[in-house]
Amino acid sequence: MNYKYWIAFSSIEQIDSRFIKRLYDYFGDIEKAFNSEAKELENIDGLSVKQAQNFIKLRDKVDIDKVFANVESKGINFLTLEDENYPKMLKNIENPPAVLYYKGKLFDCNLDKTLAVVGSRKASTNSRNNLRKIIAGLGNTDICIVSGLASGIDTVAHTSAIENNLKTIGVIASGFDYVYPTQNKTLYENIENGYGAVVTEYYPNFEPIKFRFPQRNRIVSGLSYGTLVAEAGIQSGALITANLTLEQGRELMCIPGEISNPNTQGIYKLLKNGATMVTESSDILDALGWEVKKEEQTQLTLPTLTPDEEKIYEYVKIEERGVDELLSLTGLNFDNLLMNLTTMELKGIIKQVGGDRYKAF
Repeated sequence: MNYKYWIAFSSIEQIDSRFIKRLYDYFGDIEKAFNSEAKELENIDGLSVKQAQNFIKLRDKVDIDKVFANVESKGINFLTLEDENYPKMLKNIENPPAVLYYKGKLFDCNLDKTLAVVGSRKASTNSRNNLRKIIAGLGNTDICIVSGLASGIDTVAHTSAIENNLKTIGVIASGFDYVYPTQNKTLYENIENGYGAVVTEYYPNFEPIKFRFPQRNRIVSGLSYGTLVAEAGIQSGALITANLTLEQGRELMCIPGEISNPNTQGIYKLLKNGATMVTESSDILDALGWEVKKEEQTQLTLPTLTPDEEKIYEYVKIEERGVDELLSLTGLNFDNLLMNLTTMELKGIIKQVGGDRYKAF
């Protein structure tokens, strides 16, 4: 298979997957498509003379062996539209990526049970907690959570998947030379190193430019059997993904939120237009017609707790709590509380989940 020509096409920043697929469909051979002449391109419906000339000009500057070697040297895997194991749900969308680059173990993920999760980058605490609860209810199954590796809801989706023994796929809006946002570097690495895969349609040196994020959204929904919207304003990227979900003929679901929050206006618009309301994980299974078998998990046996540790555990076992909350709820002084939190972490009873917040294992 002429993989080099797929990568060569993909390395030309000024063309997109739609253009590549149009040429591939016409010639039936990616090498012939890449090496085509202007006169041949003029016969393709919908392709202007200017587009054809521009492609040839850009094509002639590509060092095929060099761009292919660049991908290989960085340990990046890839699939093309010619590959039999290209994800079937993604292949069925109107504009599938010509090349899908990935790091991690994509095929350890169950691509027959994929759920997209989208929402606001500036997500409310309420929506974050609601999403954590929903994903926890899916824990220890073969469901795979797909999201965009952005801050906010995307980050909660991926981290909750990992915490609940689920595989996860992160779809990024740049090539692998970039990590965006930079604070998610560890999350990228965790996903790539055993918890799933990070994927993109972009050649390694393509930057995370603004217009690429909406383009990325079609892959998030395209990989998935359904999309769960956790929080969305009226004009938001999450709403774009919701509309793409409907265009792609997939199931659209929403978690309701506080009606006074501007970031729930998009949610209620979608619910009024027929999206499925999700208040617990079983609503997702019912909407998608999925039956799942949970893996057997050994019950956590708590070590003997001191009276102070029991006070702390009583509150963090229900939901994550911050240090200030625990000071107020337990009545412990600051030094005593911090000492007990550290001890409980070492015992594997609780874990720190961001900043000064703690939750039970």
